[in-house]
Amino acid sequence: MLGVALWVLLAIVLLLGTTALLWANRLDRLHVRTDAAAAGLRAALDRRAVVARTVAALLQPAPASSLRAAADAAERAVPADREAAENELTRALVALPLPSGLAAELDDAEQRVMISRQVYNDAVRDTLALRGTRLVRWLRLAGNAAAPHYFDIAEEHLGSSGAAGGTPVDRPAARVLLLDDADRVLLFEGADPARAHEPFWFTVGGAIDGGEDPRAAAVREVREETGLELNPEDLVGPVWQRDVIFSFDGTSYSSHEWFFVARSGGHAVDTSGFDDVEAATVLRHRWWSAEELGGTTAAFYPLQLAELLPTVINGWDGVTRTIR
Repeated sequence: MLGVALWVLLAIVLLLGTTALLWANRLDRLHVRTDAAAAGLRAALDRRAVVARTVAALLQPAPASSLRAAADAAERAVPADREAAENELTRALVALPLPSGLAAELDDAEQRVMISRQVYNDAVRDTLALRGTRLVRWLRLAGNAAAPHYFDIAEEHLGSSGAAGGTPVDRPAARVLLLDDADRVLLFEGADPARAHEPFWFTVGGAIDGGEDPRAAAVREVREETGLELNPEDLVGPVWQRDVIFSFDGTSYSSHEWFFVARSGGHAVDTSGFDDVEAATVLRHRWWSAEELGGTTAAFYPLQLAELLPTVINGWDGVTRTIR
């Protein structure tokens, strides 16, 4: 019996070793694929910046200077800041009425960026899926390789008079860092219907209705999305503000977001107040600690949430900070 047990143990070890080797090789290939896709995306983004500077050379001094500055900033941005810089370049481009020849050139550059972004994000999705499996995590098959992150920018297609759909829709928003007794923040996971395979996590909150101030909108959003009834004076802040351009279901939006802090008081999350869009696109919710956010490979917004959450947990100094 002892001999049989040893043979069984040996077979299990060999099977695990073989599987680990195969998965390690597959993971290595996925990282190579992701790196190659990232290089392709950077090349496409750099080409768009070059085309934008070419357009700037044909404009009047004021718009030319603004567009050239946006293109230079996008090209020089470090990876962590490039999404925001590229969205600023998009904002500058869609504001310009362009001759058909230049618009076609920009539209081609934009299409190449979006194709490259899709190729890159597909590689990121496959890499993160394998890195997230138990065997890979238990055996640390990823080694010291950094986990890749999705690249998300607004998809704005340019036409003969700037953006095909005009400038991004203005959508000011109020958001809430809703904390539980363990100082964890409530986040929802959702996905853009146009990019259903790229889920991301985001804070409680949404658009400010006409006539609302940000604080009133924040109270309403918390009630609709969690069932928690707050008073305006329960909110601390706004602690942060953020300007962002994003796409959702084929439409681009420009949003100025105000962030407040509130405590849940042990309230159980009730999402029955979701509207039809939220019910169709929000996948789940959970409470996240700053440490968990700092260690996850999942996409979440705002990008600095893990870094800055601890600064508002134990009190606010009264300064509204601009974040990304």
